[in-house]
Amino acid sequence: MTTSASANTNKYPLDFFNFDSLASQPIQDADLIKQLPFIPGLKEFLMLRQIHALEHATVWILSESKSAALSTAKARQVDNELLGGLSTDQGFYLYGQVDKTELQRAVRIALQRLTSGEWGLAVHPRCGTNLSVTMLLTFGLAVGFHLLLPRGPIEQIVGLGAAAMTAAQLAPDLGILAQQYVTTAIPFNLAIEDITVTRDVWGRSAHFVQVQWRE
Repeated sequence: MTTSASANTNKYPLDFFNFDSLASQPIQDADLIKQLPFIPGLKEFLMLRQIHALEHATVWILSESKSAALSTAKARQVDNELLGGLSTDQGFYLYGQVDKTELQRAVRIALQRLTSGEWGLAVHPRCGTNLSVTMLLTFGLAVGFHLLLPRGPIEQIVGLGAAAMTAAQLAPDLGILAQQYVTTAIPFNLAIEDITVTRDVWGRSAHFVQVQWRE
């Protein structure tokens, strides 16, 4: 998932990520499904990871297009924070003002570039994975400091502050790793089926990019 608001994202240029050492293989997910057909929900989970990567890459491509269309220096920031997405096991919702034809082009380019080796497009700094990692890390560190420090109120407040600061420092990089190895995968097995203007389950207007699984 890519949220539609964020702090400055200049920290995450597209060429920051290098997945060469543990790159996904074109038949990897399809083979897992064949080898482990008895695991319920496995195909849906693997499909969701690939769709999640395609969602992120599409947002990057649309952001690049918007940036190229503007001439100001500020427009060189790659990420367009007015765009956001939400992945499901059938496709993904794309939120924000975007032309359907432009979206169709962006999705196709995103799929082609991802499967051709631009794996950094699969990771996005505004992904909800980062927020989840931050919350879990803050909670874990807060509990740890609570147990380790004296029970006095000053010590506990200091411990809580230390936990929050430590989590803020570690969470961005850990969130990126979580996306890279857990919540996204290169969409080698996806084919674009249709793009429609619709509303999500909360009634928000969006484009829905429907995909299908292929071996």
